[in-house]
Parts: sequence; structure tokens; C-alpha cells
Amino acid sequence: MSSLYSRNKDLSSRTRKSLSDSPPSSPSPSTKSFRHDRTSRSDGSGVEGSSERLSRTSSYTRRENRLASLNKTDDDSTSKDYKKLYEDALAENEKLKTRLEDSKQELAKIRSQLDRVTQKQDRISERSSVFESEKKEKQALEKRVSDMEEELKVLAELKSDNQRLKDENGALIRVISKLSK
Repeated sequence: MSSLYSRNKDLSSRTRKSLSDSPPSSPSPSTKSFRHDRTSRSDGSGVEGSSERLSRTSSYTRRENRLASLNKTDDDSTSKDYKKLYEDALAENEKLKTRLEDSKQELAKIRSQLDRVTQKQDRISERSSVFESEKKEKQALEKRVSDMEEELKVLAELKSDNQRLKDENGALIRVISKLSK
């Protein structure tokens, strides 16, 4: 009974704290239920509701069951064979160590595969970059060759024009020399 009194006292102090913390316009649902419980308990009749008595009884029963199960596990644990538990723990530890080693080996394999794939991709990207640079160089050289071919055509035309002008110049010189005689 004294534990119930202290519990109710604790709840009422929490309720007062939560009432002072929360704004007065919107009480929380838990505050409403505490108010309702408090008003229903102090309605002046002094008679508890049957549902409230049942809930208290069931909570007491649950508490007793929990305590009994805790005591039971304490009794069981004292009767267990600690050497067997230690050996089981060691065996489990060894299993976990082997699994860890297997996982480490698998991780190392996966990392090496990843490194190989990364190196292949690097080589491929290097090749593609080299290929791209070679392609650009080839295009630049082709453009340069086509420009030179155009210049050669112009030079050939200039040579023919130069030859024609030389021939005309020679003809004019002969005409001038005939006229001057």
C-alpha cells in the first residue's frame, strides 16, 4: 500500500510538472487521463470502480509473475555448468574467428578484382584518350595536307602565269627591238 501511495505521489508531482510545462490551452492526452483518474478516484463515494480494481490486480499479477520469472532464472543460472558455458563461448568464438578470416579473404579477393577492373578501365580510358588525341592529330594533319594541296594548286597556277608573263615579256622585248631598229 505504501508503494502505491508513493507511486501516486510521484504521478501527481509529474502531473503538476507537466501542467506547468505545457500551455494551459492544450493539455496533453496523458494529462487529461491523469486528471480523469484523479477525479474519478476522489468523487466522494470512496468506492473504486471494478475495472480499476481489475487493472490493479492484473498489474500486481504481472509484477509477481515477472519477479517469479527473475527469481527462477537466478536459480537456473546458479545450477548451470559454467565450464560448459565457457567451452560453448570459446567454440562460438572460434567459429566467429573463422568466419571473420573467411570474410577477410573474400574481401581481399574482391579488392584485387576491383583493382584489376579499375586498371583495365584506366587502360581503356588511356587508350581512348590516346585514340582521341591521335584522331585529332590525324584530322589536323589531313587539314594541313589539304591546305598544302590548295597551295600547290595556287603555286602551279602562279608558275603558269609566271611562264606566260615571261613569254609575253620576251615577245614584247622582241617587238620593241624590231621597232627600235
